[in-house]
Amino acid sequence: MKYNNISKIRKFIGVFLTFFILHSSFFIFTACTEPESSLVEYYEDNNLNTPNDTVYSVLGIINKIQKLADRTVLLGEIRGDLSEITENASTDLQQLANFTAGVDNAYNEVSDYYAVIQNCNFYLSRVDTMLSKRGERVFAREYAAVKAFRAWTYLQLAIHYGSVPFVTQPILTEKEGDVSLYPKYDIQQIANYFITDLAPYVDVKAPEWGSMNSLPSARFFIPVRVLLGDLCLWSGRYQEAAKYYHDYFTVLGNTRPLGISRIQWADYDFTSTMSGYTSAFSRGSDETLSYIPMETSEYNGIISLLPDVFNSTEDNNYFFQVTASNALKQLSRSQRYTLVYTNATTQTIDTICPPDTLVYENENLRGDLRLYSVLSQRSSGTINTNYSSIRQTNSKFPTSANSNRNSVTHQLILPTVTTYRLAPVYLRYAEALNRAGYPESAFAVLKWGINSITLERGYISAAEQARAGELIQYSQYTFTRENTIGIHSRGCGDADADSTYIIPSLPSRNDSILFVENLLVDEMALEESFEGLRFADLQRIALHRDDPAFLADKIARRSGTFNAALFQKLSDKKSWYLPLE
Repeated sequence: MKYNNISKIRKFIGVFLTFFILHSSFFIFTACTEPESSLVEYYEDNNLNTPNDTVYSVLGIINKIQKLADRTVLLGEIRGDLSEITENASTDLQQLANFTAGVDNAYNEVSDYYAVIQNCNFYLSRVDTMLSKRGERVFAREYAAVKAFRAWTYLQLAIHYGSVPFVTQPILTEKEGDVSLYPKYDIQQIANYFITDLAPYVDVKAPEWGSMNSLPSARFFIPVRVLLGDLCLWSGRYQEAAKYYHDYFTVLGNTRPLGISRIQWADYDFTSTMSGYTSAFSRGSDETLSYIPMETSEYNGIISLLPDVFNSTEDNNYFFQVTASNALKQLSRSQRYTLVYTNATTQTIDTICPPDTLVYENENLRGDLRLYSVLSQRSSGTINTNYSSIRQTNSKFPTSANSNRNSVTHQLILPTVTTYRLAPVYLRYAEALNRAGYPESAFAVLKWGINSITLERGYISAAEQARAGELIQYSQYTFTRENTIGIHSRGCGDADADSTYIIPSLPSRNDSILFVENLLVDEMALEESFEGLRFADLQRIALHRDDPAFLADKIARRSGTFNAALFQKLSDKKSWYLPLE
């Protein structure tokens, strides 16, 4: 008998599954000195009031979130316009790409989201929030972290399911397990609820449990201030969103300038490149703000299969399932690369671009270089039909066993799935600034990066600087030209010197806002490909424009040609969401 998703929710939150929180037993924590993990039942009169109780319970929630890790990336990526499935893709991935996934699709398991929510609700209702030691609330950090986990999970639900049953208390009786008792909240309602719910905890730091298998445990947790920015952005509260993002970047003692990671041509003849760009995706990079720790083997628990989806590996006989779409390739190749150089003869500074007639050994070298840096394919020369003759490597999902081992201690490091990375947060900050009425400031994030020099040189007009105020104020000591570049320069050379990369003179500010938003959508594609963010980006922009055709047109063109049937389907917002029943 097959259950639809409403039945799965009801089945999950029934009385027999509500009286416990699964304590973590996955590999990452076996090195801890705490008592051995076990399945413990917490009945209605129990509170979580010891370090063992609360820490194990939070780890149990992370264990539940592991089931959402791969799915979050794939639902956001396969249903967007930047990736295409290959003929080797599973039926489930094909259905996602074609927007035909039903309730029996492997990636449509809504009960997994409610497993996280139920555990969060249970924890929040049971933890002893009043327990203090030396004047500090013992479980304040864990409490805020669990609130963020719940809000993040509901946000994912709303993005992929539309309106969903909204439950904020643990289900403790069979009667309470009736899904019809609960209202359905859409993404606006969910965002507004959790903005209020999380705001009091914006300054609470993440739990600090030390390093676990060479991973800093603080990165297991969602940054509350960034999540609040996202919720405000989805809700259309743009000024607040920009403020949350700005304050996250500038928090005293932990400032976060964008950095200078980029890939660029190494010479004026455009024959070789040099790159520090892919280091931005390392779990140890300052750009990695949070991630979901996964297991190294199925024996230990839940592993990530993303490397096998995006790469050629022994496990998949080198048949990768997802590659770059033609739409992404065309966008990348259409970008203008600009290089500032000093003429050796005249000692004058000049700018040049690769000539249109330049012949590249790889067409992904044309235009923006980020796709070339991230994705590579080569012929294996094999004639064995059991193995793919084309080998693909996607650096955003490393496959080497060596990449999961500490180079000094040789200790095994758990693989991770990133939930928040710095550059996409800067792009959402720019989106919020733009929608709040500050298009020049948003554009500055792309072309120059916002720092004191950008402001002093008048790249943002005095009038807009006055209106934007503290939203674009950055310390001259911690945000400099040496640690802040425009995001477009990450793949397009010295974009700050590109005289064609500008906001043209337009009739109104609203026209400028629309122009910059289109630039931001393209920049999101160039910077965020394969990370699972694209469908949400397109959906959010389409909702704010009240224009379903915006999303429909982008996705209908991902193959490089226009798919009229897919456009027609996605012009109806109902088709954006996975079915609950």
